[in-house]
Amino acid sequence: MTETATEGRKIDHVKIVINEDVNAKGITTGFGSYHFEHDALPELDMHSIDLSTTFLGKQLNAPFLISSMTGGAAPTEEINLQLAEAAQALGVAMGVGSQRAAIFDPNVASSYQVRRVAPDIALFANLGAVQLNYGYGIEQCQRAVDMIEADALILHFNALQEAVQPEGDTNFAGLLAKIEALCRALPVPVIAKEVGNGIGGKAAKRLVEAGVQAIDVAGAGGTSWSEVERFRQPSKTGQDTAGTFAGWGIPTTEAIKQVRAALPTIGIIGSGGVRSGLDIAKAIALGADLGASAAPNLLAQNKGGSNAVHAAISAIIDQLRISMFCTGAADLAALRQTPLYRVS
Repeated sequence: MTETATEGRKIDHVKIVINEDVNAKGITTGFGSYHFEHDALPELDMHSIDLSTTFLGKQLNAPFLISSMTGGAAPTEEINLQLAEAAQALGVAMGVGSQRAAIFDPNVASSYQVRRVAPDIALFANLGAVQLNYGYGIEQCQRAVDMIEADALILHFNALQEAVQPEGDTNFAGLLAKIEALCRALPVPVIAKEVGNGIGGKAAKRLVEAGVQAIDVAGAGGTSWSEVERFRQPSKTGQDTAGTFAGWGIPTTEAIKQVRAALPTIGIIGSGGVRSGLDIAKAIALGADLGASAAPNLLAQNKGGSNAVHAAISAIIDQLRISMFCTGAADLAALRQTPLYRVS
């Protein structure tokens, strides 16, 4: 793939997510099926509830990650800077989009470099795991980390997206051994992340045994990247094939439960269709350490820049705080012990 083609794809993805309905079809996150029991006497001062946490050694003011979205093209630099400004102001984490474009062309590296506006945040670099089968290795992964002064590297797993993408890379054979070598060599933690079809317990266990230190389940029910790619397909046949998989994946709630059951102590990011602080509260009660979202932050940035992103995430944090107040959870440790009940 050429630099020009990679840049064009990045711009396509942003425009499609902003302008088209790319939500999963026929599948939900599962958050709507879970409910907390209301505590009429919480015995708490709501404004004293402690939302702070530590993730991979980094202190956060609230358990939230602005999930990986973009970079690699000139118009995306402003997006990432404005997302990072909000993250810095609120003390939450951020991941950048795939840095493959900047490995191809260092001239676009600035579109990922947000430390100038966010010196203190937990910041995660990002490359596609499949690129380890297409000429990438420890050197390229280290370059991605160094490029943005990252605290960890996300390896994203997007088998379905690659399968329905016009220019997709679909050789996923033998990746686990390469991931293990990378985890041993890289001086920062590696996070394994899906892109919206979910990581289940079995896959997560294999990844952690290879050295991955955290799992972002990125379950089904939110943005569907097969739907995003459907809008990029030049033929009706390609569009129909991509559309077939709009309901594919492990629902977010199920993925969180599976990974936590398989790996009681691993760091878990609950993402995939997270749309509120109540969703994050449920994700944490089900076993996640952080909640994360991508598309809502991109849509907010598109409407009103960094101020709109700040307002949107502030609302999510307020909703999380209210959820904790009304269940009597004074901190995140208490929230993790708060039972949920399921209504079919």
